[in-house]
Amino acid sequence: MSRQRSRDYRARIDVALGATRQQDALHRFGDAYLEAREQAMADLDFEAQREAIAKLKDEVGLHRRQYLDQFIELAEKAGAHVFQAADASVANDYIVELARRRGAKLAVKSKSMASEEVGLNQALREAGVEALETDLGEWIVQLAGQRPSHMVMPAIHMFRDEVAALFGQVTGQAEPADIEHLVAVARQQLRDKFLQADMGISGANLAVAETGSLALVTNEGNARLVATLPPVHVVLVGIDKLVPTLEDAMRVLQVLPRSATAQALTSYVSWIRGPVPQEGAAKELHIVLLDNGRSALGEAADCKDALRCLRCGACANVCPVYQTIGGHVFGRTYVGAIGVVLTAFFEGLEPAAELVKACIGCRACAAICPAKIDLEEIILKLRRRIGDQEGLGLGKSLLFRKVLRNRRLFHTLLRSAARLQKPLTGNRGSIRHLPLHFSSLTEWRTLPAIADKPLRDLMPAVDEQLQAPRLRVALFAGCATDFVHPQIGLSLVAVLNRCNIAVTLPQGQSCCGIPALYSGDRQTAMELARQNVRELLADDPDAVITTCPTCTAALKQHFVELLQDDGDYAEAARRLAAITFDAAAFVAEQQSDLSAADNRGVVTYHDSCHLKRGCGVWQEPRQLLARAGWQLVEMERADRCCGFGGSYSFASHPEISREITKDKINSILRSGADVVAVDCPGCLIMLRGALEKRGLPQRVAHTMELLSEASDTGSDGDE
Repeated sequence: MSRQRSRDYRARIDVALGATRQQDALHRFGDAYLEAREQAMADLDFEAQREAIAKLKDEVGLHRRQYLDQFIELAEKAGAHVFQAADASVANDYIVELARRRGAKLAVKSKSMASEEVGLNQALREAGVEALETDLGEWIVQLAGQRPSHMVMPAIHMFRDEVAALFGQVTGQAEPADIEHLVAVARQQLRDKFLQADMGISGANLAVAETGSLALVTNEGNARLVATLPPVHVVLVGIDKLVPTLEDAMRVLQVLPRSATAQALTSYVSWIRGPVPQEGAAKELHIVLLDNGRSALGEAADCKDALRCLRCGACANVCPVYQTIGGHVFGRTYVGAIGVVLTAFFEGLEPAAELVKACIGCRACAAICPAKIDLEEIILKLRRRIGDQEGLGLGKSLLFRKVLRNRRLFHTLLRSAARLQKPLTGNRGSIRHLPLHFSSLTEWRTLPAIADKPLRDLMPAVDEQLQAPRLRVALFAGCATDFVHPQIGLSLVAVLNRCNIAVTLPQGQSCCGIPALYSGDRQTAMELARQNVRELLADDPDAVITTCPTCTAALKQHFVELLQDDGDYAEAARRLAAITFDAAAFVAEQQSDLSAADNRGVVTYHDSCHLKRGCGVWQEPRQLLARAGWQLVEMERADRCCGFGGSYSFASHPEISREITKDKINSILRSGADVVAVDCPGCLIMLRGALEKRGLPQRVAHTMELLSEASDTGSDGDE
């Protein structure tokens, strides 16, 4: 990313963070959307539906040429003119030349993200053709001289008083900020334009190969007017909208409106096959099939799943980054997580570089996607591509390649930092203020001190030497548990010992490599994977247990992918993955008495992003806390990201993290709980630091700490 582009990007973030009214509106919308979507999906097996959609879209990807040829043949037999556009300029040239030949002066448009993608309005305007948006949201954005900030709701960032002022500029009089009145004004202003138009332009949600037909899914009647009243109708549709059969199309229509607007069905589903019939001169239907990077995306093995996208916008609706800074910052033509990927392939890696780094990696997009696209994983692949192209920079190169790969050096530096930090921590155990350039990092949170003794030094002292343990497990501590919060590891050992399970901490283990991988340094991640696979399997443990969900994901998923072509380590990585468990999931399976002597108090639980959405663990911690005597009170949006994101909250986007954390703290306070349970050291760092900085009394603790304390209390009571 160029320095100027980076500065411009940071400036846009600052402006967006100052728009608190927009943030509040996007958060309210996101919360309401989730509730409405849950109700809309109640009669569907969402997992089965998304599996089926992924399968049918992958089928098109494998045989796209076949389905394209079939669609073109049948669409032309029905009377349509079909044109294949390799890129944006070719598509625009075709439509502009068509307008010139037909003498068109006014083109009315229904909502089309593909036309936004290619810049069609500007191309028509330069050719002397007025392109008028007739979708209400698109018309508002057009009047404001802006671009859409959402794929489904283009004017979601604007408020009714702002819209009333825009409409007043059109009507020449003050317009009241009443939604029903404003809709009536738009209808009055646009009605005659449909009859005056020389050309209608629309997009399409589906192109059905077996019939040569198109489907438009809308909530406004303008699309049908655009398609039927002007003498020429142009449909600009991406080749990724192909589906093989009508049955497949109906399957998509079952989930598309539910995911897009939380409706079981939109107001209008329009099917188009051939020109609209009429008496007199025949009308024309032109279908422009747009590639513009879609074929390249389909050929990218590590990113091609993004072609499954239905353009529902759900990934933006649930994205904490989108809700914090909006689509004009976290997006270009397409917004949110899918916008990151599509920008990279439709516009290039350089325009996508800032968006790739803005993703916090919470996996909310992957969990809600109706086409089962693992968007976080694809964005990680793009980070690697951008890292290869731009380089990591001197700082990251030194950290990852010279420090992280050298375990002894890495751990020596951490031990040295524990001694050098004393002037900043005193006896508090946390850092409340950092000097000079780093002061902003502690303006809204405290930071944890590095422990005087890491877990690896404390483990021999707590080895109970169980006489006949039923299992022997290895603990993968990760950097945070080992060097920042060793008490988490000690608590896990106590809980497992109570279950008659012996625990060791292999001394040669090091960083899981996720910081390097997420920054695009795949080689360092691979080297660390080899080191850890070798060390963790050395004593042939019955299981490997982690206290950090990100580490769990690394051991169970990333190591396997990173080492799949390594003849010396591929099988070992798969074996490690098979015996790796998150601590809460593992303890929940053990037959042990975790009950406390009395009620421990009121606790609320925060779901770590990678634990719930990455590892599928969310019920087990709650069950364990209940068994241990805690009264659990659920907070609002318990699985909403805490804002940590590893280096995201320190180096990449601490200003965005601050706002996301603020939302989480408010949810904690509204729960009324005295204790917040977490299963991720990173979440603990973030939430404890924010609460402590505000002087709030709520305690944040790892589930293993709470279980250990409950067990100790229970034992004392028995005695």
